[in-house]
Amino acid sequence: MMKKVLAMLLAMALALSSAACGQQKAAEIPAETPVSQGEETPASAENPPSAETESQTAVTRYPVTLMDQAGREVTIEQEPQKLVSGYYISSSLLIALDLDEKMVGIEAKADKRSIYSLSAPELAQLPSVGSAKEFDLEGCAALEPDLVILPLKLQSAAESLEGLGIPVLLINPENQELLNEMITLVAQATNTQERAQALMDFSSSQQQRLAETLEGAEKPSVYLAGNSSLLSTAGDAMYQSDLIRLAGGDNVASSISDSYWAEISYEQLLSWNPSYIILASDAQYSVEDVLADPNLANCDAVVNGNVYQIPGKAEAWDSPVPSGILGAVWLSTVLHPESCPADEANELIDQYYETFYGFTYSENEAS
Repeated sequence: MMKKVLAMLLAMALALSSAACGQQKAAEIPAETPVSQGEETPASAENPPSAETESQTAVTRYPVTLMDQAGREVTIEQEPQKLVSGYYISSSLLIALDLDEKMVGIEAKADKRSIYSLSAPELAQLPSVGSAKEFDLEGCAALEPDLVILPLKLQSAAESLEGLGIPVLLINPENQELLNEMITLVAQATNTQERAQALMDFSSSQQQRLAETLEGAEKPSVYLAGNSSLLSTAGDAMYQSDLIRLAGGDNVASSISDSYWAEISYEQLLSWNPSYIILASDAQYSVEDVLADPNLANCDAVVNGNVYQIPGKAEAWDSPVPSGILGAVWLSTVLHPESCPADEANELIDQYYETFYGFTYSENEAS
């Protein structure tokens, strides 16, 4: 199995996060979640408790009742040994939490996702429980899972499974805050708080690094185009707008309030006249197509050749996956190459995937 992440790497990630931005506050455990802190040296003025220490020693005591991202109370009787994930975002998180060997079912088209083939190729052989559009309720129940994780839109399926005595967490990681909430929730449910905290510390340290590095820098205007069409874009309510902001850019579509991709016209895009056009990682058209589009001949981004596509060799960094912070790390090198050198970003990207997924990203860029 490719993914054998050493404890040394995990400790290194924590140390680097702490060195980069100081000690991060541990995710708070909801009041309804009983935890055991284990045996610790009593706190005193000379030996105060630290957030990092608490996160490293927190252990879930079962049965535990958690509130999922649909506002439902979910009781888990014992530490789950058989997991089903019906959503690519939660599947990626389970790999990062070193739980892929406990997975017994996965969402449809798992064999099409590079992150699985690179880090946990056995996942492609697991039974499929379908998609949000066609979820296989009977197939999922037949796997006899201890815990199922599904996207918010599958709430009716969750209720059906719980009627069969199978606990289900509904998740909705639509922005960075909700993503961290999801990571904390799944970690509490699976007793993997320490690793989850390391994952969130990595993202927090990069957010702070970018904020400090780009403080006072001019913010170039950015248009982020969707996967199906150049004229589909993300407004301020979407995760992609956070990505642009963290990278030191200004989303020209920030006035759009839609919580999903919005369709615009060429006239609107030209009126915004962005300095950069960034294509989604899985765009069905190319940078060359945009540069050759006669409708955009007078757009500043096209005139200056500032059209780029977000890398997608492992995952779509322009979606709310655990590795999403890497989208901002990469974009900062495009918008601010002098302040954010590409070679430093590449080292961080390798560090992330080596620590949490057990492979070196730069060695698989051509795969």
